Amino acid sequence: MSKVLQTLYASAPTNDLPIHTLELQAPSFGVIRVCSGYDDVTAGIEDGEMVDFEACALGVSLPERSVKGRQDLQFQLDNITGESLQVVETAFEAGDKIKVTYRVYTASYLDEPGEQTFKMTAVSVKANALRVNVVASFNDLVNAAWPTDRYTPDFAPGLKYFS
Repeated sequence: MSKVLQTLYASAPTNDLPIHTLELQAPSFGVIRVCSGYDDVTAGIEDGEMVDFEACALGVSLPERSVKGRQDLQFQLDNITGESLQVVETAFEAGDKIKVTYRVYTASYLDEPGEQTFKMTAVSVKANALRVNVVASFNDLVNAAWPTDRYTPDFAPGLKYFS
């Protein structure tokens, strides 16, 4: 976490605010970048590139810090125009994985994210006429099978001769 964000959280100055951003990426729609607030923002991402984030009514619920196997990030997007629902549903119907990247910036320092970015995959979508709710999750490493390669007769044909 950068010193700017630490100062913001510790002292809560009235002239500086955190700006929450989401980047949604899928083959069916490309990349969509949105930010909380009323004004569009140009900010730097991890590789130093400056990108534009479109202002949106955005609500974010961060994953809790625990030892549970699955950590979820929940967020809501404005669906007044219907565009959010159309884009997300098209991706899910096409079977695309929607990659979600969460970044937080401060209004006074937009050159880089103020803390570590979260990269997840969308696992569920619920929508109504007003909003689209999306749940994104990290890989569940606690409950993942190990080794990841399973030794079956399809993978290792010689196994079918052992009983």
